Amino acid sequence: MIIYEKAPAKLNLSLDVISKREDGYHNVEMVMTTIDLSDRVAIHELDENRIEISLESRYVPSDERNLAYKAARLFKEVYNIAKGVHIDIEKSIPVSAGLGGGSADAAAVLRGLNRLWSLHIPVQELAEVGARIGSDVPFCVFGHTGVATGRGEIVNRLPAPPSCWVVLAKPDIGVSSGTIFEQINLEKLIHPETGRVIDALHENDYPKLCHSIGNALEEVTCSAYPEVKRIKNKMAQSGAEGVLMSGSGPTVYGLVKHESKAQRIYNSMKGFCKEVYYVRLIG
Repeated sequence: MIIYEKAPAKLNLSLDVISKREDGYHNVEMVMTTIDLSDRVAIHELDENRIEISLESRYVPSDERNLAYKAARLFKEVYNIAKGVHIDIEKSIPVSAGLGGGSADAAAVLRGLNRLWSLHIPVQELAEVGARIGSDVPFCVFGHTGVATGRGEIVNRLPAPPSCWVVLAKPDIGVSSGTIFEQINLEKLIHPETGRVIDALHENDYPKLCHSIGNALEEVTCSAYPEVKRIKNKMAQSGAEGVLMSGSGPTVYGLVKHESKAQRIYNSMKGFCKEVYYVRLIG
């Protein structure tokens, strides 16, 4: 039997860093939603008690460094499963892009193994297991739209955002979240209006959402990688109605209400940036 799981990318509609924790992580407040850009994860059982990862990407390891591998290993440890699994990952989400591709894969493995072995573990419990792998994994276990607090492990559902298109532009660089968080000066951060973003979702107010999105890490990343700022400016000049960097970057996205305009912006950005996508919000 083969279990298939979709692993959608996430976007940050708001990302705020509140404080530094004693464990070295940061307390955050993040409003996230999913988009129609997904990896595809296929899982089947092996005769031997081992974990195998197969994928075609020169940028993603297929050993114990892979978050999907870590998810499978942790799942087997927590639930005392002495069986092997083969995990095949078909990558579509850009790597080190601020779109949570690795976290989405790990979350898909947790959900998939739960189905493969018919354990009926509640989603909340899977998210708690996922928190031990990475800060974005709990949200990716739930999917849809939500606000994550703590270091990302506390997730509360929110209404889906208004229907619109998203144009994504990723420069040809990879950004390490850890490196960006190390450079944070909490006293100088520009905090986003997360409350207004949440209100916009509850009110299904697209203009309000576009004017409220914000990311406290944006200036930190743009200082280290000026091309991110250039892409953001170009996206805004092209006519996107709300423009923001997702996660720790470097991907910049633009919210666009109508497909014809999204297509024009996509074409405009293609001449400016190598990796460009246009997709729907599905959160």
